[in-house]
Amino acid sequence: MNNIFRLPELPKKQEIFETIINSKNVIIERIISTGQTTPEGSWYDQDQDEWVILLQGEATLLYSDNSSIDLKSGDYLLIKAHQKHRVIFTSSDPPCIWLAIHGNLVG
Repeated sequence: MNNIFRLPELPKKQEIFETIINSKNVIIERIISTGQTTPEGSWYDQDQDEWVILLQGEATLLYSDNSSIDLKSGDYLLIKAHQKHRVIFTSSDPPCIWLAIHGNLVG
């Protein structure tokens, strides 16, 4: 048995991506962020939808239309495929614990 809140040794300046389930239809991963952001000028432009919940910490996402969303523990959202976005803030104390589900989620 595993626990989503049990944290491994956290490397400095590096996010941790842990795959929980990887099937042909869906990928579920835990992401642990400790202050990391998307590099300036870079955007995530994913081929699949992503449903994400922030289980711990605080974060801010920026979309290519210049709108942003502040997330706190328990907040979740759906990022549709090819919806360009970037992470512009993640808390380090406490670290952000994300649960992300990737797949064709929108019919």
